[in-house]
Amino acid sequence: MEQSAQQARQLDHLSAAPAESPFAAFGMPDLGGAPPMPPTEAQPILELEGEAYEDELDALVDWVDSWLMPVYGAEVTTAAPWCQQWEEHQDVVAWLHSLWLAYQQYKDPESGLAGLFVWHRDCLTHAFAVVRAAGGPLSACMTSPDRPAHRVLPGPPSSTRGGRNS
Repeated sequence: MEQSAQQARQLDHLSAAPAESPFAAFGMPDLGGAPPMPPTEAQPILELEGEAYEDELDALVDWVDSWLMPVYGAEVTTAAPWCQQWEEHQDVVAWLHSLWLAYQQYKDPESGLAGLFVWHRDCLTHAFAVVRAAGGPLSACMTSPDRPAHRVLPGPPSSTRGGRNS
């Protein structure tokens, strides 16, 4: 009986939270505690409809117009076109929305000190290389700030199998 009581006390002791983190002496954070909150599940903007789409697009436009382009927009040229009506280019909206979601993730303190570097290297550079490419989705739009232009290029036609019943 004594042995069972001793084991019960030992289990109670082991299951109790320590008064101080065992890692505190090394200047490390406690690894215990509540599990981290799972990340919110982001939905691609082009899958949203109605008011949900409009609200997300409004927030994206605010971020792009007030922060992204003033900081990273650089000069508009034939090599790096832009469009003041970019939100009418669905592919550009999808790219910039993905870039914005990644920015929110990588600026989070849990991403660590290198989080924003990773965002610059892996996300911003790649997205801008596609969106602002000389032959990219905005290539028929503004290539000079003195000559604003906007044109949505037509996409490819449906496949030849489109609409056939199997």
